[in-house]
Amino acid sequence: MLDEIDREILQLLRQDGRRTVRDIASQVGLTVAPTKRRIDRLEETGVISGYTARIDTTKVDGELTAVVELRVVGNLELDTILSFAENIPEVTEVLTLAGDPDALVRVHATSTDDLQRVVNLLRTNGQVTGTKTLVVLGSWSRLT
Repeated sequence: MLDEIDREILQLLRQDGRRTVRDIASQVGLTVAPTKRRIDRLEETGVISGYTARIDTTKVDGELTAVVELRVVGNLELDTILSFAENIPEVTEVLTLAGDPDALVRVHATSTDDLQRVVNLLRTNGQVTGTKTLVVLGSWSRLT
């Protein structure tokens, strides 16, 4: 479905989602019109599902990031885990896993009290049998 030029466009947008179509076109060796059509197609087909800002939460006053390990009842489906996590605004990511724990939940909270409130919401839904909360001191990620 994707050719090499599509992949190059995606890589350029991963590096900078605000990059201009003209800049992308010059990097991939096309003119602006076909580059714009490709980006539109990638958006329409859901390959590009949105654009976002990457925020260094360590530089935002009063914010902390934590990862909460979840252990759940039996063979709980992904949709069930997501259904109770997606309704908590402080939850920014859920990773379901094979093994122990069953899921990892990334949480952005304004304070330790706020983090405790979020963890309590996660653990009191009746499906979670255990949690472990890890506060993030720093982070690094590779653009993929």
